[in-house]
Amino acid sequence: MPIRELLEEALQEPNIGITSCFRWHATPVGIAAVWNSGVAPTAPPFDDALKEGLQVGLDLSREEREFHQLKSGLVLLFHS
Repeated sequence: MPIRELLEEALQEPNIGITSCFRWHATPVGIAAVWNSGVAPTAPPFDDALKEGLQVGLDLSREEREFHQLKSGLVLLFHS
């Protein structure tokens, strides 16, 4: 199954936390930070996600990162 489909499916499950700019989800491919603060920024806000991840107990500073634009919006994906 393509990663986009895995993410779309996983984002239908309950979140693991909400911060001021993101809704957080555990997915089969990593931790997803879904942008939920209005219009998506022009550049992926990875630094904001790293800071806000700490608020929900996630230290993502050493994880690989990528972004995806899905039906549900901008998704920052952190994985090992």
